[in-house]
Amino acid sequence: MTSPAASSPSVDLNAVSNVWFVGAGGIGMAALERYFLSRGMNVGGYDRTETDLVRALRAEGVFITLSDSAEAIPEAFRDPATTLVVYTPAVPASHPGLAWFRASGFTVMKRAAVLGMITRHSKALCFAGTHGKTTTSCMAAHLLEVSGTGSHAFLGGILRNYGSNLLLSSSSPWSVVEADEYDRSFHHLTPTVAVITATDPDHLDIYGTEEAYLESFARFTELIRPDGALIVHTGLKLRPRPQQGVRTLTYSLSEGDYHAANVRMADGSITFDLIGPGGVTLVTDVELGVPVAVNIENAIAAMAALHAEGLLDPDSARSAMASFRGPKRRFEFHLRRPGRAIIDDYAHHPDELRASITSVRALYPDRKLTVAFQPHLYSRTRDFAPEFAQALSLADEVLLLDIYPAREEPIPGVTSRIIFDQITAPEKLMVTKNDLPDTLKNRNFEVLLTAGAGDICDLLPRITADAQ
Repeated sequence: MTSPAASSPSVDLNAVSNVWFVGAGGIGMAALERYFLSRGMNVGGYDRTETDLVRALRAEGVFITLSDSAEAIPEAFRDPATTLVVYTPAVPASHPGLAWFRASGFTVMKRAAVLGMITRHSKALCFAGTHGKTTTSCMAAHLLEVSGTGSHAFLGGILRNYGSNLLLSSSSPWSVVEADEYDRSFHHLTPTVAVITATDPDHLDIYGTEEAYLESFARFTELIRPDGALIVHTGLKLRPRPQQGVRTLTYSLSEGDYHAANVRMADGSITFDLIGPGGVTLVTDVELGVPVAVNIENAIAAMAALHAEGLLDPDSARSAMASFRGPKRRFEFHLRRPGRAIIDDYAHHPDELRASITSVRALYPDRKLTVAFQPHLYSRTRDFAPEFAQALSLADEVLLLDIYPAREEPIPGVTSRIIFDQITAPEKLMVTKNDLPDTLKNRNFEVLLTAGAGDICDLLPRITADAQ
């Protein structure tokens, strides 16, 4: 099988002085924009929505327009000899600006192909999976940073330790990459170490079937360098196909080549020992800076990736895990005081949502748990409505918002109602996004979890202020 990377256009980045991004406000695009800014290039782009990230990128020097017309493209980016155009597959081919670039002879590349080109000559730690990949890749980047090794890290979330989703090093041969399976983007990568955290079906609007989804991950494992390593969570349906010479290792909470032992949870803290291949204790007393149960496995995966390449130092690993603050919107506390807590999580797949709710339950076993959930994508809602309802039914109270469409047009008959009708939580309510703050203000919630990959997070400053 031919990888998409094999047929992608290539470009000499040394000949490029301008880079234009179609879909400039995406988190994955932002890391590349910051990378090209660091190289002294002129960077601009289009996005349809004014967001905090768009405003931050503008402040850093990226020109971003909200107009999709070709006329809105500045003169500096209209020369095909000096301009590279990068797009996200979430943008439709009919986009006027993108269509103009293609018709005018520009080099136009997918974001994933550009990322693959940038990292191809480094030693890449690539983290893939339906869920967990953002946190594990952020942990690995922080581990390398604290150890002094450093890396070029291209992350799918804003790492709160650094206020960015891009870390750079002038000397490290290592890169850390969040390997996104959407539109088979991760097929453009060349991992030295590939970590696969989960393969629960997702993006069925792209893949169609679970079999096609699993095949895409199997293809990803073929891309690992022959002297590299594949680290896979135990129990996955995946049937990997690494090249000869690739070491294959497993991990989980309690079994596999890498696992935890002596797990201690007390007074809001989580501490454990990391066990490696052969039952050897690699690091004792690993304390999690973000003490939620799901992060035990995330930490195991991140430390395993470093250990597989001889990069894990016990003392710096302990320091890094204790100081790790996590990526924004991954189990992020907005309020934590006696009697009341507000936590935000990016969970947008049923398994992520279940893990998030379960983790909050473990932290606050005796408190009423209210979950405000914003479904993401019509297709995902259609494909997993019963599973979303089962996960939400673990809460005491559910406030269900309308679907956030992102890149999609509405699908007839698909609304939040197909989830709502199957929820069995003691209390449930349909609520619009605009009405959510007032609804919460009038309810005496104890622990609130806001969840979803849309824009529900925009409401948190007001919700938090009202709850003080």
